Order: sequence, then C-alpha cells, then structure tokens
Amino acid sequence: MLTALAIRDVVLIEALDLEFGPGLGALTGETGAGKSILLDALGLALGARADAGLVRQGAMHAGVTASFDLPPDHAAFAILAEGGLDADPGEPLVIRRQVRADGGSRAYVNNQAASAGLLRLLGTSLVEIHGQHDDRGLLNPRGHRALLDAFGRLDTASVAALHERWRDAESRLDQAATELEEADRDREWLEHAVAELTAFAPEPGEEAMLAEARATMQKGARLAGELAAVTEQLEGSEGALALLRQAARRLDRLASEHDTLAQALAAIDRAVNEASEAEDRLAEAGEAFAFDPARLEAMETRLFDLRALARKHRVEPDALAALAQELAGRLGRIEAGGAGLAALEKQAAAARASYDAAAAALSSSRQAAARRLDAAVAIELAPLKLDTARFRTVIEALPEAQWGPAGRDRVEFEISTNPGAPFAPLVKIASGGELSRFILALKVALAEEGGAGTMIFDEVDRGVGGAVAAAIGDRLARLAARAQILVVTHSPQVAARAARHWLIAKRSDGIVARTGVHVLDQGARREEIARMLSGAEVTDEARAQAARLLGVG
Repeated sequence: MLTALAIRDVVLIEALDLEFGPGLGALTGETGAGKSILLDALGLALGARADAGLVRQGAMHAGVTASFDLPPDHAAFAILAEGGLDADPGEPLVIRRQVRADGGSRAYVNNQAASAGLLRLLGTSLVEIHGQHDDRGLLNPRGHRALLDAFGRLDTASVAALHERWRDAESRLDQAATELEEADRDREWLEHAVAELTAFAPEPGEEAMLAEARATMQKGARLAGELAAVTEQLEGSEGALALLRQAARRLDRLASEHDTLAQALAAIDRAVNEASEAEDRLAEAGEAFAFDPARLEAMETRLFDLRALARKHRVEPDALAALAQELAGRLGRIEAGGAGLAALEKQAAAARASYDAAAAALSSSRQAAARRLDAAVAIELAPLKLDTARFRTVIEALPEAQWGPAGRDRVEFEISTNPGAPFAPLVKIASGGELSRFILALKVALAEEGGAGTMIFDEVDRGVGGAVAAAIGDRLARLAARAQILVVTHSPQVAARAARHWLIAKRSDGIVARTGVHVLDQGARREEIARMLSGAEVTDEARAQAARLLGVG
C-alpha cells in the first residue's frame, strides 16, 4: 500500500507531502489544476522515463519519494533480492527518484542506488495505473493467462513439475544420443586402442621398475671386467689369498721360536680371514651385477615401447593401465548404448505423455474458467454503459515448441464494442472512456485474484454521468474493500464514495503558478462535490444534493 508521496519541484508543484491510507481515495479539481502532475510524479518514482521537462522552472532538480507498507511475502522483496538490494520486510519500502534539469537522474531504494529498470520492475508489483494511455497490466496479453489461472484458482504447479521432468528426460536423451553418436564414430579407433593396450598389459609402476632394472644391468656390464680381474688377483693358486695361506703355513712352524713371530702369524691369519670375506663379497657382487644380454635387450624394448605407447595416448606411462580400463568401458557402453538409448527414449515419451495429459486437463479447466470470467465481465458491462459490448477470453493451443511450465495455451482478452463488430484486443478498439470502464469491469470480475496492492484509475468516469457514474463509484468501492484504490475523477458520484478526498488546485500570484493538494474534511468535501455538481456557482440545491450523495444531513 502507498502510504506517502513527497514531491519537490515537479512542474507546478514546489513542495507537496501527501499521506495515504487504505480504501478508496478520490482526487478532484478543476480541469488544468494539475492532477496529471501527481500521476507523472508517482510514475517517475516507479521507473518512468526521466524527463527534464518535469523540473520546475528555475529549480536545479526535481525529486519524488514514495513510501509503501508491504506484507512480508510481497513480490517486491524477491525483485529487490534478485537485484542485489537489501530490504527488511518489517520496514517501509522507500523509493526516491531525482531528475536534474539537464535530464540526468538518480534512483534509490531504501537509500541504496538502483536503476530505472529495477524501479520499473518494482512498480509493476506495487502500483497499477489504469487510464486511457495505459498499455500495461490488463492490456498486456502476456499477463492474461496468469490472470485467468488466478481467477479459476487453477493449479499450474503440477504441470510445471511435469514439464521440468519431461524436459530433463529429453535433455538426458539428447545427451546420450550425442555421446553415442560421437562414440560410434570412434568405434574403430577404440577397438584398436583397447586391443593394443590389452595385449601390452601395462601395469602401474612398471616404468620405474624397468628403468631401475635396466640401469642395474647396464652397470653390471660396465663392472664385469674389473670384477673378473680383481677376483683373479685374489683367487687361484697364484692369487693373494693362496700366497697368504702359504705364508701362514710356513710361519706356523716358526712361531714357537719367538713371540714376535707368533704375533706375525696372528696378523697373517686375520688377513686370510679378511681376504676370505672379501672373496665372498666379490662373489655376491658378481651375482648382483650378472646380466643376460638377451634379457637386457628385452627389458629395454619393453621400456621403450611403454614410453612410446604413453606418448601416443598423451598420458603418463603409469596412467596407461587406467586408460585401458576407461577405453574398454567406452567401448562397452557403445555396444550396450542401443539398449540404454531405447530406455531413455521410453522414459522421455512417458514424461511427455504425463505432461501432455496434465496440460490437456489444465486447458479444459481454463476453458471452464474462461466461460465463468466472460459471464462475470458481461454482468458488469451494462451498468457501466457498455451494454452493446461483448467480452471474451480467447484460448488457443500453442505449437509444441512453445509448450512450457504454464501449459500449452495462449490466452488473450478481446472485446467487441458494437453488435456485429469483430472481436479485437482491448487497446486497439476501445476509446479512452470505454477502455477505462472495460478495465474496471475486468478488475471487478477479477476482484479476488492478485494484482498490485495499489490501483490508480485516471478519469475512469470520462464521458459518463448519472447512474453510470454511480455504478463506477460502487465498483471502485467494492475493489477498495481488498486493495488501496485512488481515483482521479470529475464525477461527484464517484468522489462521494471515497473514504478520503483530496482537492487539487492551482493558484497564481500573477507571476508564478503553483499546484497544491489539500485534504478535505467533511464540510469541505460537501462544498467540493457541490461545485462538481453545479459548476462555477455553487447553489444551495447543489449543496443539498452533495449532502445526499455523502449520506449526511
């Protein structure tokens, strides 16, 4: 609900602060007093194009601030969150717009910078402005389906869920078909690669093992000659170990002759022992470094082939074993792909059939709701001096490519203004006054179904009076039972039904003209409605008639 509007330096308005409440509020005044300026100012706050012409002559900039009290679940909070702005559902929503004399503008929502585009999105959720130049809201066919669904209290959530399920199944089917097609093109290569890798049978860590064994065998090849020479010098009948043993045997016969000889014998014995140990170590080393040239060649061939295979497949040698499993799996999926694709096709067909059935049921429900809506609007037309007009809700089947979460129907409201005249969209064939009254009739028929919390009707009573004006006032009052309604009116019958009444007046000091707005008390309301009844000269009879309209003595 709009709670306050502050206007500064907009056209003829120097400074104006208005407070609003629930129910029906009327804004009246003589032609040219500036009623349209109020709507232009509010439109500016709701994202209308910034126009330097709105800036009051002599001022540097114009400013408008609009405040709203909203329920916590209002759509405006989701719009703000999506736009990256913070808003506390427990606090008023304050929109501020400023336009400079050079045409530049700035906008803020709760003191956070915002774009004009965001304000327009907010505006559609906060306020509906209905007038002869309005091309939004009920006149926009894009919203007609949702309005019909709300009127008929139709559940579209299940259809949306089935649509998502169908599209998901189609997506998985398309992906599987693409993968299968791509894989099938690679079948020959896969078969060759899997056969090659399977035959080679690479193992993780094999490269390091082969490289280490090859290095050891190559080292043995280099050391073999040296080891043989050392062994020959140490072993044999003429080797160092044999000579040491001969020396020990001779010295053994002499050792008893002197202690020094015994010590020498002990030393030689130790040398024999050490030499024997050296002989054993040499034998072990010989075994360790022993190599078979054929085995070395085979090992080198395996190592080089392993590395070449890794380069071919652009992986590390240790990854070849895993690659072999992966490629074998892909080949297996190709072979089993036909059966899997058939299963996905079956799932997609079932999902489509479920969606189709639910969408068909929704279409039938829409047809029934459309008949009820047409009847409800028809009831409202005659009292609004639209008794020769006809209204209908057109429901057309969409091509499958346009089926969506809301079903498979296109919905549009159409009217025929005269007997025998063809049906067409409201905005194309209705005059200004007719258009406003058609919108009012629709709003009354849709009275319980959604819409913004604030609705403004601009001269909905244009060109009518008497009983028709009274019927308009009655319907506006009915709408005001569930939403805040503001009406710019020249009809005393409409103004009299309002719970609040503002008078818009223009005054001039001979140099500068200014527009002001005043809240009218009961006495002032009677005088203003009497003026609306009688014209320039307010008569006692007009005052009495105004009192009767207001229901006061």
